[in-house]
Amino acid sequence: MTGGNKKLHVTGTSETKKNRPKVLKSSDHSSHSHGQGVSKLSVLKTQHNGSLYTGFGVIAISVVSWFVYQGYLETRVNSPLTENKVAFPSSHDFPERYWGSFRPGVYFGMKSRDKHSLLAGLMWFMPDVAAAGNLNLRHLCDQGDNLEQYGWKEHDGRNFGVQVIVDKFIQLETSFVTKLGGNHGGDWTARIQVEPRMKELRGQQVTLFFYLTLDDNGKGLLQPIRMIDNMDTSGMEANESVKFLGLSAVHGHTETLGDFRVSFHHANEQSIVHTAFLSTTVASPHLVKDALQSGLRLMEDKKSKQRHISLAGTLFAKEDKLKQPNFVVHQVTGKLPLLLEIVYESNSFAERGTMLRGEVYDALLQKYREQFRIQFESKFRLNEKGFSEEEQDFAKSAMSNLVGGIGYFYGSSKVQSVHNKEPVPYWNVPLYTAVPSRSFFPRGFLWDEGFHNLIISQWDREISFDIMAHWFDLMNVEGWIPREQILGSEARARVPDEFVVQRNNQGNPPTFFLVLDAMFKNRPVRDISTLEMEQLNRMWPRLVAWYNWFNTSLHGPEPGTYYWRGRDTASVRELNPKSLSSGLDDYPRASHPTTYERHLDLRCWITLAAKVMASIADLIGREGRKYHETFVFLSNNELLNAQHWSEKAKRYADYGLHTSNVTLRRPKSVAGQPKPDKIRWVSEEPTPRFVDDTFGYVSLFPLIIEILQPDSPQLGQLLQDLRNPNLLWTKYGLRSLSKTSPLYNKRNTEHDPPYWRGPIWININYLVARALHHYSVVEGPHQTRALLLYNELRENLISNVLREYRKTGYIWEQYNDANGAGQGCRPFTGWSTLVLLLMSETYV
Repeated sequence: MTGGNKKLHVTGTSETKKNRPKVLKSSDHSSHSHGQGVSKLSVLKTQHNGSLYTGFGVIAISVVSWFVYQGYLETRVNSPLTENKVAFPSSHDFPERYWGSFRPGVYFGMKSRDKHSLLAGLMWFMPDVAAAGNLNLRHLCDQGDNLEQYGWKEHDGRNFGVQVIVDKFIQLETSFVTKLGGNHGGDWTARIQVEPRMKELRGQQVTLFFYLTLDDNGKGLLQPIRMIDNMDTSGMEANESVKFLGLSAVHGHTETLGDFRVSFHHANEQSIVHTAFLSTTVASPHLVKDALQSGLRLMEDKKSKQRHISLAGTLFAKEDKLKQPNFVVHQVTGKLPLLLEIVYESNSFAERGTMLRGEVYDALLQKYREQFRIQFESKFRLNEKGFSEEEQDFAKSAMSNLVGGIGYFYGSSKVQSVHNKEPVPYWNVPLYTAVPSRSFFPRGFLWDEGFHNLIISQWDREISFDIMAHWFDLMNVEGWIPREQILGSEARARVPDEFVVQRNNQGNPPTFFLVLDAMFKNRPVRDISTLEMEQLNRMWPRLVAWYNWFNTSLHGPEPGTYYWRGRDTASVRELNPKSLSSGLDDYPRASHPTTYERHLDLRCWITLAAKVMASIADLIGREGRKYHETFVFLSNNELLNAQHWSEKAKRYADYGLHTSNVTLRRPKSVAGQPKPDKIRWVSEEPTPRFVDDTFGYVSLFPLIIEILQPDSPQLGQLLQDLRNPNLLWTKYGLRSLSKTSPLYNKRNTEHDPPYWRGPIWININYLVARALHHYSVVEGPHQTRALLLYNELRENLISNVLREYRKTGYIWEQYNDANGAGQGCRPFTGWSTLVLLLMSETYV
């Protein structure tokens, strides 16, 4: 289209030139008076034609400009912000964190922080109890496996990790240690130790598979080194003697790792029943389990005639002329107990000394574990606070699961703006981030990550800064960050298509401002490292762009008002259209979405953002006056009360087009047709009003963000209502929606159970406890009540999370407000890990 209009413009110009009037000589004027009159007429005609063609030209230019501008708008959503990146350009800048357990979605795996990393991973099953046609092969963290417990017991995010996995009949301890040296990230060793859970299972067989492959589009060489083992293939039609070979090692090379060697070591050779290997190709890392299962055969030992489920060795398609594997697996089947050590050695590590296995491994692991325990107590002081050893072990495990769940991802999101007819790819980016749940959400979520880093920043500020740097580098030219990061084939394979596309009118609460506030609040410049000051300065332009995006994209019609975008105005099946971008999903808002809604929580988030922007500007010597002025404006209690305080209900609330009389009803069925879904039924016309029939987490945000004056009557009312068991108070924590609210525990559609409509969420409870602690130490008329509420709420939360952990083996996504039972997905060692900060009373 643009080319065609360009051509039209050129044609118009040539036509104008062609009809330009002829210039007459003076002699012509004197001798041909009639001809002179004709010439004037011709001039008028040509002037008219010229104006016409000029008009066509202007129109053509306008059309071209419009299409160019539309093209520009279409590309903005996936154009990166041109400011300097915050993350350091190479993962080698942090050699202690180059290798790690950066594959949170598998039970155990190792990975380097490279975009095309070598991937290592574990699978296992028990041949003696395998059901016909179903090996119950474990690989991905999956709630459907129904493991009694799994998770890291200790993990420092740098040098080591120790994990315990409790399967039905066996218990595995997976551990690893890294060792610096050479030019390519150093060495590491992983140990897999398997014990029977019952004495009578001692001597039963277990099969371990440890594999190596390459991440998406990774290029490199993997060369299996075999060990001799005579086997027979027991095909159903023929028994054919073969010389079957297990693996002693794999030699490899990639551009970022250089040459390396991975060797396999069995602690007790007498317990080994069978070894085997697979060398083949796989199209993508998320297909490794399928490829492994395709490579299994039933084999017969030549000497003992025993049959084994075994890998088939070298398997390539007939048309594969290169026969260069990118997926190599070492199999060991042995009697319980069984121990396997995997040693990765970089060829650039010249003077490593004794191989990192056996007693050498034990000594180094023990050293790191002792350092971890000392550091943990110095950071969180739980022993000093009188917690029992069991409770301290729980807290260490909670934090270790969060830190051990940090992943490294590479790929591109799918994004869309109102200017794109179809989703378009974001640019390829790396992301170093924690995840909410290894089983259910093994990927990055923007607002979750702020809560995660309230904990991580207390443990290791460098890790926290690095995580935030990677997230801010995801920012596009508009200042928008996609709220859910589904990067790489492993992550993409676990997300339904309808949830993949991220839309640029939908943000997430800017919880990184909570982290920056906690890290630098009341912290003098002299106590801030040179590295942190450098990173703050690198981060500043992106903080400005992010802050501006919230203020320009989510503002309401009146100064000081804001509303979340993305609510479905035409929904017929939702009881109350969701506000997914708020993070609170189905929490009740105005029944009828409009452009003049006022969302209280968003207003408070932006108040926090303005406050933190002002303080960081002061810290690094930037101009922060406008942020300070915005904070003063938004934290003005009179304005807040005018826009969000319902005098009738005596509570803070959203404002919008609303009615309480909305239900889900099933339309009449048509004979012979499937039963129709329930649809929304509105029995009363909505009116512009406060959404004050609802009391819940959103109502608490002026308290949460601590913008209420200590002597505020509204603060007193909030504290009074907070302890009311008919509203939010339970002996397990604060429920998300009061029992008196019309939508309490109501389904949002026939198929969607209540999510933020009653259950207890630890992240918001932590923020409320933090705010109560604040008001308990600030002088005012509500100080004593705040202290009493704080102590009781803190005790309720800690007791219930611990009780459910002892009972189920897991920390949960949410807790039932009626009985405190864990529910939702498990393990949820994302923001539910904030129970650690409640135990340590860490609020700054």
